[in-house]
Amino acid sequence: MRMPGDWLTHRWRRALVAVFAGALPVFAFPAPSWWWFAYVCLVPWILLIRSAPTGRRAAYDGWLGGFGFMVAVHHWLIPSLNVFTFVIAALLGALWAPWGGLVRHFLAGAPSRPRVAAALFVLPSGWLLVELVRSWQGLGGPWGLLGSSQWQVHPALRLASIGGVWLLSFLVVAVNVALAVLVSVREARVPALAGLVATATVTSSAWAWAPRPDVDGRVRVAVVQPGMVDGSDSAMRRFGLEESLTRRLAGQHVDLVVWGESSVGFDLADRPDLARRVAELSRVVKADILVNVDARRSDRRGIYKSSELIGPGGPTGDRYDKMRLVPFGEYIPARSVLGWATSVGRAAGEDRRRGSEQVVMDAGHGLRVGPLICFETAFPDMSRHLAEDGADMLVAQSSTSTFQHSWAPEQHASLAALRAAETGRPMVHATLTGVSAVYGPDGERIGSWLGTGRSTSAVYDVPLAHGVTPYARFGDWPVYGALLILAGMCAAEGLRAFRVRRGAPVPQSPPARTVHESPVRHGH
Repeated sequence: MRMPGDWLTHRWRRALVAVFAGALPVFAFPAPSWWWFAYVCLVPWILLIRSAPTGRRAAYDGWLGGFGFMVAVHHWLIPSLNVFTFVIAALLGALWAPWGGLVRHFLAGAPSRPRVAAALFVLPSGWLLVELVRSWQGLGGPWGLLGSSQWQVHPALRLASIGGVWLLSFLVVAVNVALAVLVSVREARVPALAGLVATATVTSSAWAWAPRPDVDGRVRVAVVQPGMVDGSDSAMRRFGLEESLTRRLAGQHVDLVVWGESSVGFDLADRPDLARRVAELSRVVKADILVNVDARRSDRRGIYKSSELIGPGGPTGDRYDKMRLVPFGEYIPARSVLGWATSVGRAAGEDRRRGSEQVVMDAGHGLRVGPLICFETAFPDMSRHLAEDGADMLVAQSSTSTFQHSWAPEQHASLAALRAAETGRPMVHATLTGVSAVYGPDGERIGSWLGTGRSTSAVYDVPLAHGVTPYARFGDWPVYGALLILAGMCAAEGLRAFRVRRGAPVPQSPPARTVHESPVRHGH
């Protein structure tokens, strides 16, 4: 009978196991949302890499696991990008190859206690560096950060207010490393247990001592979600449906009405009749309306996605143009090279244009809102900058019409909880289609989600807070700490290698052999 170790000696079998192990974290995210699974989901992958016979094989296992992870958390893109999804996953999965090498370096064989103690800091730091690099917009952005799986855990949200989603990712990976050591290295269980105790202590301390946002006001915000509208004249029929749903809000004393992404399919400068209709709605509900325009500008400079505020007198002049676009969905990176993606999927036929700066809008009733559009809610720095600029509330306008029957809408809606907790500002996530949700300044959900099948308008009583969270004040300090840890590791390993080389005995040259000349006999 073959043992599992023998079974894994076959390269293709081991490769399949690596891909599967890397994909496991997807179940910690919505829609399954098994948040507790995040603390054990990396253990199989770590154990596999630890057993790699060589450093090269460990890097290969890291790459394949990264490929599985990227495919799993972006599986909803497959209908749109088809085979290109796997190409992107293979490229980004390579970021985990060095992490695989680190896992084997620190945990292979029978690692000493100091080595395990170092692994509890170095391996989470390495993971954080991978998340940082792939969070660059040009590489797809920070979708599926491991820490974001903890969006519904109140102690984790308190930690997010201290160090953002980065601190959550660090702690989640540290727990996985400690558990992997507990089940595989008997001699090093003491530092592994110490790591688990330290994590529990940090979490408990954050629960008790992290500053809580003080509620100092309330506003009533209405979300208008029309749902799916198909047909050749879908833009106008959707506008009419949004108009009807908004009229229902009359008399409900709302302070702001929010429509979803692409809720207006025409440039309002070209269609003043539509601007007048929205202004008339604003007079009916006695509140400003934040719409989202997805159209070619009247000056023909290109297609923009823009949040525009409209009051009783028409457009107020407050407009925010989306800055961070969805790769392949709204633009194609290096289109001259990768433009063929349009032939294998539903990639953008024309690049959208980018905005140049974030905007905080005065929505009346003393309310200042910071708009974000769709994909931008995944970027922690954008919401933090809006809070620094004086936003009382964050507002996200989104649409997941292409991905209604996948896990994407729920995962997208969950990101707003983290952004609220990080900044201490409530956040409204309003969708054209998808899942609409509202969260308080502590990240706790307010009311119920509006699911993908809903076509309705809903009013939420939203608490306001104006304190400054540690994350808003100090920024991405866990990332800088991880970089320092990795720099310290490199310095220590370099110093150790230097000492080994310097302390090695100098090889002695063998003694020179004396050549004796043999006597020459002369013949007679």
